[in-house]
Amino acid sequence: MSKSLLLTLHRWITLVFALPLLAIIVTGLILSFEPLVQVSGIGGPALDAGRVVELVKRYDPDGKARGLSINAGSQRMTLQGAAVPAIDLATGEPAAAGSGLSDLFRWARVTHERLLGQAWLVTSSTIAMVVLMVLGILMGLPRLRNTLSGWHKGTAWFALPLILLSPLTGLCMAFGLTFQSGSVPAGGRPVALPDAVRMVAASHDLSHAISIGVRGGRVMARIYEEGELRAYTVNSSGVTPLPRNWPRLIHEGNWSALIASPLNVVTSIALLTLLSTGLLIWARRKLRKPRRHAGGQAAVIGAA
Repeated sequence: MSKSLLLTLHRWITLVFALPLLAIIVTGLILSFEPLVQVSGIGGPALDAGRVVELVKRYDPDGKARGLSINAGSQRMTLQGAAVPAIDLATGEPAAAGSGLSDLFRWARVTHERLLGQAWLVTSSTIAMVVLMVLGILMGLPRLRNTLSGWHKGTAWFALPLILLSPLTGLCMAFGLTFQSGSVPAGGRPVALPDAVRMVAASHDLSHAISIGVRGGRVMARIYEEGELRAYTVNSSGVTPLPRNWPRLIHEGNWSALIASPLNVVTSIALLTLLSTGLLIWARRKLRKPRRHAGGQAAVIGAA
């Protein structure tokens, strides 16, 4: 396959998927900061499990909440699936104002996973991103120059491991590939949310928990341990660690928040640079006025 054909395919795939890719990359950039924000919120004042359970029962007496999220640093708790405001853990009253940052992360996650409510659009755009990178590799090593094209090619090659790993792990998540090194623990009887809170608090520091609730048909707890967000299943058998889902840990930057989160920021900036410079290169070529040959101009002048 000729280089000109590869370049044409590269250009047209970019143009077709430009807007979906822009939305996915920008929301990915926002979500890159989430692990750092979460880590900054753990390790606050110790949380009393009895206090948390009492508030859950007060604000969700019918047990409709699917789970809860905790921010120990700001002393806030949010019930998921219940039409109640965020709760101030210190006073037990509704929080004075919502967290704009939490709302931003929530919007970014929904958009990143289901663009315009369509998961297939995210998956197809991610596949297109991988195809673009493969086409770029097949076009060969670039000659680095201080031009728009030079920066485009240089960014692609120097950041290649990061920008290729991001969509590949995203596709693994989309198709359910976990590469888990161990078997999933056998499930016991499901437990109610208040009981799950007590069980997690009995074996872990509750201020390090990010969320406790139903995920994938079972009660799970997500807890930070030495900078890594670990997942546990909670049932009548106890609180059991789940095998690591490496594609999710890498894609979300939760294998080490202090290292992976900045790497994801760099990856998102590199992808945004590639998309923007690629579109600018195409726009400049399209908007460039055609040059007349000097001989043709002289003939026109002579005829006049």
